[in-house]
Amino acid sequence: MELACLDLEGVLIPEIWIAFAEKTGIEALKATTRDIPDYDVLMKQRLRLLDEHGYGLPAIQEVIGELDPLDGAAEFLDWLRLRFQVVILSDTFYEFAMPLMAKLGHPALLCHKLEVAEDGRIVNYHLRQRDPKRQAVRAFQLMNYRVIAAGDSYNDTTMLGQAEAGILFHAPDNVIREFPQFPSVDTFPALKEQFVKLSERDLQV
Repeated sequence: MELACLDLEGVLIPEIWIAFAEKTGIEALKATTRDIPDYDVLMKQRLRLLDEHGYGLPAIQEVIGELDPLDGAAEFLDWLRLRFQVVILSDTFYEFAMPLMAKLGHPALLCHKLEVAEDGRIVNYHLRQRDPKRQAVRAFQLMNYRVIAAGDSYNDTTMLGQAEAGILFHAPDNVIREFPQFPSVDTFPALKEQFVKLSERDLQV
């Protein structure tokens, strides 16, 4: 059985932190795992900036409520689910992602959790586990699934490497240059073609 594992932000939905940065004008919040490979360093920077500017979870959720999936993402996901079991592996948080999951037809999502004070301030974050995307793929393989994975950032590369086949999608030039072993595409039709090509089954686009 073949399983498709997808990153979420930058692949199916807009980057939430970038959208919030644009709404608030806090330029430093535009940094993502495309820019800072160490997720702990990135999240500590984000929480510090939120505290400095007095923003909490409600303000971020308000921005998230205005977001929609990327153009073509919902249709691609419908196509993929007819051909593969699909799991979203993300370094986002359930408190952020669930409204957007509804717009994508509620796919299975494995991500992290925030610790939020009564006044809405985000005081900490809790990873599901270290290197969670790679560990999830490894666990699926132990259950005899063959995994094809797609993502766009540094934090996806261990997942892509663990999978039987990995694809970079909408990846920045620096990630593409550093990981030339993965095919790189930028459109959902091209991503469909990669899944068909990398499958061991006789699939059609």
